[in-house]
Amino acid sequence: MRHLITGGAGFIGCNLASVLLARGEDVTILDNLSRPLTPLNLAWLQEQYGARLRFIHADIRDAAAMHPAVANHEVVYHLAGQVAVTTSVLDPRSDFEINALGTLNLLEAARLAKNPPVFFYASTNKVYGGMEEVAIVETPQHYAYRDLPNGIAETQQLNFHSPYGCSKGAADQYVHDYARIYGLKTVVFRQSCIYGQRQLGVEDQGWAAHFVIAAVTGRPIKIYGDGKQVRDMLHIDDLIAAYCATLDRIESVHGRIYNIGGGPQNTLAIWAEFGPLLERLLGRSITVQYEDWRPGDQPVYISDISKAAHELQWQPKIAVSDGVERLIAWVQSNRHIFE
Repeated sequence: MRHLITGGAGFIGCNLASVLLARGEDVTILDNLSRPLTPLNLAWLQEQYGARLRFIHADIRDAAAMHPAVANHEVVYHLAGQVAVTTSVLDPRSDFEINALGTLNLLEAARLAKNPPVFFYASTNKVYGGMEEVAIVETPQHYAYRDLPNGIAETQQLNFHSPYGCSKGAADQYVHDYARIYGLKTVVFRQSCIYGQRQLGVEDQGWAAHFVIAAVTGRPIKIYGDGKQVRDMLHIDDLIAAYCATLDRIESVHGRIYNIGGGPQNTLAIWAEFGPLLERLLGRSITVQYEDWRPGDQPVYISDISKAAHELQWQPKIAVSDGVERLIAWVQSNRHIFE
């Protein structure tokens, strides 16, 4: 099949491209290479696969460029976007133009294509907002849901919080509605914390990789809040398996929305539990600095992945401790990138 990956030089995109290319698929990636270090991921792909990989240097805000880019592809994985809440607060217009308008540009290109492609969208759990109405309990090590042992389901009320939440949420709903109104074969993935190899994490996005990179290279680490915030974590290989499982079943599942994350079996408090794990795997103590909570930060977010498990026949296979160990090994072997 002919696959187009927007944001294909990013963390998720380059890993997805590598898996598809290794299977012999026809892959094009589209990226504006605006994020620091993403050219390294592109170079890695080109070194691995040579001319088999096609690259389009373009920006999803350029509507005219999206039509020829999308044309003749059978599957579009829309992964490109502005990825940080903090950046959206500082520059909400650019955040909107990239996440909301950029997604509309791609949807229109798909709708108007001679043979409209399958359209996958990487959304976010941030579309549920702070979920202040969900009862939370606090333990010495972490926060937890009082009444939701399986986590947050897709039926949770949407409540966009922050410009980032609004722009991603608008795109999420546009992708979903284009299936209803125009019959496009779309699927929305509301993704939780994805981590793994080739994640060039920074302070405001990709926190697990950021902590690992900082710990390995000796950089300072800031914890916003008390560090007991809980996230469910999904290794990149398991995420790609979810995409592939969805494509295999696209005729029966198109038009649907799935929470995709590690689920209740793969959770960690971002420092109260992740910190000791990191110290154990690195064999030394790590000093951190605490700062105030950031706006819209959820004390706990855990995906209920039972819908995906049932309809996609998919489950995470990589335990958090194993996945973090793999991430550390990758950062250590590529330390020169970060120094």
